[in-house]
Amino acid sequence: MNSPTKRREDHWEVRLTPKAGLMLKRAAAVERKTISAFILDRSLAAAAEVLADRHEFRLSAKQYDAFVAALDVRSKVRTRLARLLKTPSALE
Repeated sequence: MNSPTKRREDHWEVRLTPKAGLMLKRAAAVERKTISAFILDRSLAAAAEVLADRHEFRLSAKQYDAFVAALDVRSKVRTRLARLLKTPSALE
């Protein structure tokens, strides 16, 4: 038995310049997708990438204490790095 297709209930409208619209149409055509499918696929991929580093993780009280202690450890002085960071950039 076939599973029913998930119904898409949300409808969004996007305002864009003619140049942006043309670019999206061309890109969708290159990938042989409808403009809607192209925008949805690419938007979901971009959203997943943005959210990838923002995970929630849970720790026990003991693990939390160890984590906080590790954050509180004073870092080593790195003189070469400090000197490098004080050096003006070639782009400045």
